[in-house]
Parts: sequence; structure tokens; C-alpha cells
Amino acid sequence: MLIDVYTIILLFFVGLVSGYICTIFSLKLPLKKKEYVNACDNCNHKYKWYELIPLYSYVINHGKCPYCHQHISLLYPILTFISGLLFTLSYIFYGFSYEMLITIILSLLLISIYVSDFKYYVILDEPLIISSILILLFKAIFFGFKTFLISLCSGLLIFLFMIIIRALGNKIFKQDSIGGGDIKLAMFFGFVLGVRLSIISLVIGSFLAFPVAVYYTLSKINKEIPFGPFLITGLYLVFIFMEPIKSFLTIIFK
Repeated sequence: MLIDVYTIILLFFVGLVSGYICTIFSLKLPLKKKEYVNACDNCNHKYKWYELIPLYSYVINHGKCPYCHQHISLLYPILTFISGLLFTLSYIFYGFSYEMLITIILSLLLISIYVSDFKYYVILDEPLIISSILILLFKAIFFGFKTFLISLCSGLLIFLFMIIIRALGNKIFKQDSIGGGDIKLAMFFGFVLGVRLSIISLVIGSFLAFPVAVYYTLSKINKEIPFGPFLITGLYLVFIFMEPIKSFLTIIFK
């Protein structure tokens, strides 16, 4: 039991650090600020290592930059804490397993997409590429080369499916109907879930985005809907509830 407690504490802190780094890069990479990832957003003063300790530095400095005293975005402590919590829950629910590793990857990707797509309307390639490589690698390690190939082909099929949907949508609506980032994200779905569950997660993501689309329409808000956060939420939910969903599909298609 003591080992479990120590493991949970360790994973929480690993999650804090990972979530903090993920949040920083997701906020600054779209602005081409690679050289300022460890600096203040306002004065660009580079922080010392101990001033980057997740949560601690924010509390000690009262949520302000210690140099220019500009308020630091609440996104940093909130998303950092959420990441630590998700890392911990992944171990509590799954133990050390394939499911735990995938949940951790999905948690960081979820944070990255929520930050970059809601703020900048862009899904960064770097987190998607790294996540895809790790997913396929774990598929090969845990389930063998055959499963790796099936997952790779599933991702490519979903990619082609989304390309067709985009072409049809562009023709009907006379404008870009689906962003390129969303299509690449959908391919990632195929790597994780396979074709059938990927389509279900895409449908769930679309339903989650529907109330926002209705609100934008009724309020006459002329603004693009960031679709990525809703899609990744659909993927996260389908992965967590994969077994009940599979059982339900088995009953339906019998």
C-alpha cells in the first residue's frame, strides 16, 4: 500500500511538470516564441529553474511575474493541476498498463489542443506527431506487429474518410468545412481506437460541439468554432468507456 501511495505522489508531480511544459509550449509555439518558452509573456525575462516549479512558483509570487509584476494567466496553474490529477487517476484506475500509458498521452494531448485551438484556432503538429509515434510504438510492444499494422491502416483509412468528407463539405458550403488540423487529429483517432470506435468518437465530438454551434448561430457570432477540443474530448470518453461501448455495439449488431 505504501508503494502505491508513493507511486501516486510521484505520478502527480510528474503530471504537474508534464502539464506545465505542455501548457507553456501550447501557448507559445503558435506565436513562434520557442526561445521564450521559459520567460515571462510580458517582459520576456528568462526565469531561473526554481522560478519554474509548477504551482509552487505561482503561489509564492502571488500569480505575478517576479520581475515586471504582470499577472500570469490562470491557465498555467489550472491546467498543471488537472494534468497531475489525470496522471494520478490513470494509475488508480488502470495500474501500470497499456491503458495507463495511453490515458497519460491522451491527457497531455487534450491539454495541448484545448489551449492551442481555443486560443489560436490551431492544432499543433508537434504534440500530434509525438503522440502518434508513442501510440503506435506501444501498440507494437504490447500487442505485436500485426496490431501495429492494423492501427496504422485504421489511421490512414480515417484520414482518407475525413478528406472525402471535407471535399464534400467544401463543395456544399463553398468554403473550408473541416480544418487540416482536425483531419490529422482524426487520423490519430484511428491509431488509438480503430475505424469503428473512431467514427463513434467523431460523432460524440460533433454532438459536444453542436450546442456551441447553435449558440453561435442564435447569437450571430461570426467566429470560427474550435472543433479540436470537442473531438479530443470525444476520443478521451470513448477510450475510457471502451469496453461498455464495445459490449453495446456487440448487442446492437447481433
